Amino acid sequence: MQSTQRIGLIGAGLMGHGIARNILKADYPLVILDHPGNQPVDDLLSAGGKLAGTPREVAERSDVVILCVTGTPQVESVLFEADGVVEGIRPETLVIDCSTAIPNVTRAIAERIVAAGGRFMDAAMTRTPKEAEEGRLNLIVGAPEALFTATQPLLGSFAENIAHAGDVSAGHTLKLLHNFVSLGFSAVLAEAAAASRRAGIEDGALLEVLGKGGGGGVVFERMRPFIETGDPSGFRFSVANATKDLGYYHAMTDALGAQRDVAEAVVGLYRSIDQQDLLVPELIDVLADKLS
Repeated sequence: MQSTQRIGLIGAGLMGHGIARNILKADYPLVILDHPGNQPVDDLLSAGGKLAGTPREVAERSDVVILCVTGTPQVESVLFEADGVVEGIRPETLVIDCSTAIPNVTRAIAERIVAAGGRFMDAAMTRTPKEAEEGRLNLIVGAPEALFTATQPLLGSFAENIAHAGDVSAGHTLKLLHNFVSLGFSAVLAEAAAASRRAGIEDGALLEVLGKGGGGGVVFERMRPFIETGDPSGFRFSVANATKDLGYYHAMTDALGAQRDVAEAVVGLYRSIDQQDLLVPELIDVLADKLS
C-alpha cells in the first residue's frame, strides 16, 4: 500500500540515485529535482518517480525534502536562492540534509527553515554508492528524539544502520569526525603502500601483514583491490571530495578550538594532488611516482 507521505529528493547523483530507488521500492510517492548532476533516472521514472523543475516545486509537492548534494554551499543554494526549497515549504515540511556539511552553518540553516515554518534534521551518510543502491547506507542523524523516532520508517527504507548522534548538527559533526578518521587512514595506507613498493616488498606480503595486524579494517578492505589489481572501484570517493571534507573538518575544529596537528598533514597531502578527480585509492600510484 502506497504511503501518503510524499517525498522529494534533490540530488540523484551517485548516492542519491540509490536513495531514490529504495524510497520508491518502499512505495513512497517521490518527486526528483531534474538536474544535470543526476545519474540517469529513467529507471526511477519507470518505477513511479516524477520530475520537478526547481527546488521550490520539489518542496511544493512534498511533505519531506531530502537533500543529497555535495556540501554546505550547495545546501544553501537549493534552499535559499530564487525558486529554492524555502519558497515552497508549508507548515511542518521536513527538510532532511544528507550531505556532508559544516556543523555551525547547519545550525544556522536549521534556524532559517524553522523560521519559515518547516522542520529540519541532518542525516549524514557513510558507505558507498553500492550500499546506497542496496538500501544499506549508514546514517548519522542530528535531530530531536521525537523527530528521530518519527522518521525511522522513511530512513529505514534506504539505510541499514541509523545512529542518533544528538540534536541538530550532531550528525554532521560526527560525519566529519568519521571522515577524518577514514581519509586519514587512507592517506597513511597510501603512503605506506608507495614506500613498500619502493623498498621492493611484494604487494601480497604487505597486504597479509597489515590485514592480519594493526592495518586491518573497513578502509583497508576498500583499498585492497587497488593494491592487488589496480581496481579503484572499492572506494569510489574522489580526492576532490576528500579535500572538501577535510576542509570542513578544519572549519569545525576552528570553531571548537580543537587540536588538529595530524589533520593538517592529512589535508596537506590531499591538497597536494594535482589530479583532484582521481579516486582515493589512486593516491598510491601518485605517491609511488613522487617517490621514484
